[in-house]
Amino acid sequence: MEPRIDVLTIAVADLERALEFYRDGLGLETRGVTATEFVGDEVNAAGAVVMFKLQEGLILSLYPRTELAKDAKVPFGPPKTGEFSIGQAVASKTEVDSLLAEAQAAGATITDRPHQRPWGIYSGYFRDPDDIDGRSSGTPSPAAWRSDRVSAP
Repeated sequence: MEPRIDVLTIAVADLERALEFYRDGLGLETRGVTATEFVGDEVNAAGAVVMFKLQEGLILSLYPRTELAKDAKVPFGPPKTGEFSIGQAVASKTEVDSLLAEAQAAGATITDRPHQRPWGIYSGYFRDPDDIDGRSSGTPSPAAWRSDRVSAP
């Protein structure tokens, strides 16, 4: 098996609100809500999902929390924050500041204003409307994210 990750799924409370945030607020392209013809019940998950095709084939999907729990056959519980973040590496401090401003204008809450981290990264954090942590990072350039610091041994 070739080691890779192809799909990251975010469990959301309100699919339409999440769609608006990621599509309209952050500018990700999508066909919108799809697979609505697959209706679930108390045990089986419904199919309505939003997918964003990102670079190099990576897919970010948004799926209702209730349906993800049914699909994974795990108990539905309260959401928890701070255990997962999605980041975008950009080339400059100005781009970090701009991305965080765009996220905030789209409805995100800034949880940590951008600043220089001790390990050399300038970054800040925001929370989307479903309390998913996002991060904008810059300097060093995105190429540094592929350096020996983040590569497998």
